[in-house]
Amino acid sequence: MGMRDRYILLVEDNPDDEALIMRVFRKSGILDNVVVARTGVEALERLLGTGADDLPDVPAVTLLDLKLPLIDGLEVLRRIRAHERTRLMPVVILTSSKEEQDVVAAYSLGANGYVRKPVKFEEFSTAVHTLGLFWLLLNEPPAQPRLNSPTL
Repeated sequence: MGMRDRYILLVEDNPDDEALIMRVFRKSGILDNVVVARTGVEALERLLGTGADDLPDVPAVTLLDLKLPLIDGLEVLRRIRAHERTRLMPVVILTSSKEEQDVVAAYSLGANGYVRKPVKFEEFSTAVHTLGLFWLLLNEPPAQPRLNSPTL
């Protein structure tokens, strides 16, 4: 599976942060590989939907904000980990939260990483660029489980 087939799911409700992240991805040449969900509900709908037949492939990584409307990031993560289809999917928390309890909760729920949104653009740019390239190009994901496939 080449980079062309893989994508990043960005779950971000802040339009300024989204614009900044997309700008970095554009500069990194991976903008075409990014899909945005602006709420936890939208993210879960894309990942879990209603039927497995019409769902897109699981993303190479989901960059998940914690402070989301309706369903917060920790609940999104909890549901991702509870579902066979997304149980092993890489999830990196990308948030401005400085609460230690959020860090602990995220890792307890199975986050693969926790990145605080730096205030300085240069740091933020470097963090987003590195995350994108690592998860799209270097990380070796487990085989995606096939739902409703006959067991041998």
